[in-house]
Amino acid sequence: MVLRGQGRRPLSAPGGEIRLLGAADIRRLAEQAGVRPTKQKGQNFVIDANTVRRIVDVSGVGADDVVVEIGPGLGSLTLALLDRAKHVTAVEIDDVLAGRLPATIEEFAPGAADRFELVHADAMRVTELPGPPPTALVANLPYNVSVPVLLHFLETFPSLRSVLVMVQAEVAHRLAAGPGSRTYGIPSVKAAWYTDVRLAGNIGRNVFWPAPNVDSALVSLVRREPPAGDRKSVFRVVDAAFAQRRKTLRAALSGVAGGGEAAEAALVAAGIDPRTRGEQLTVEQFATIAEHLA
Repeated sequence: MVLRGQGRRPLSAPGGEIRLLGAADIRRLAEQAGVRPTKQKGQNFVIDANTVRRIVDVSGVGADDVVVEIGPGLGSLTLALLDRAKHVTAVEIDDVLAGRLPATIEEFAPGAADRFELVHADAMRVTELPGPPPTALVANLPYNVSVPVLLHFLETFPSLRSVLVMVQAEVAHRLAAGPGSRTYGIPSVKAAWYTDVRLAGNIGRNVFWPAPNVDSALVSLVRREPPAGDRKSVFRVVDAAFAQRRKTLRAALSGVAGGGEAAEAALVAAGIDPRTRGEQLTVEQFATIAEHLA
């Protein structure tokens, strides 16, 4: 068991103080780099130091953690993470932002540069990271790729014990939804395969530059033992069950089962009424169905 939030220290680091970015710093760095945030890339930079402190506090990251951050942007959250964690690896796809970030670390956290690593890559294509295995993921995820990136890292890096991400509020509620909820769906079930998920707070629009047109929220995910079964088989059943969510499971699973009768037989064997819909089942029940379909 990994304990979080242990060994916290004030805003300073070995070899020099860590200064967090304010709104003026963000705009200066963006101007120097020639960066103009775009909706296409989902770029909304956090300009409030108290907000990044809050995110790190809620994450529970401590002095023994190796943190991976996805989409560090201009480095607001990166600096706050370096203040608390043993090591931070940032994954950035943007050429300009990736080229600028090391200089920002040198300027605002000169004593922490040796505890920072930059991976210039598409997070969806990252399959390994430099240094020790990451124990925590903390990120302000781009709204357009938040769920795929999150699930990719949970699958690729089993060493991750905790995750705290800031995402669009609607996405946050979908991830944390339980069976029977109108927002319960594929992201909810797949996230629950890996972790216990809960909402961890709301974030106002005014802490971003530019201010987004949607609300944001924090989601906490803590690793747990997955249900018994083959993940790919279970996820295939989940995808089929929600492809047409108004259909009964007997009808929805007929394609993966080889027909309606085979689907009904598997459901009955799993102890589930064939007239049930996917939105009513837990991830454990989906795993049981997959077992009987196999």
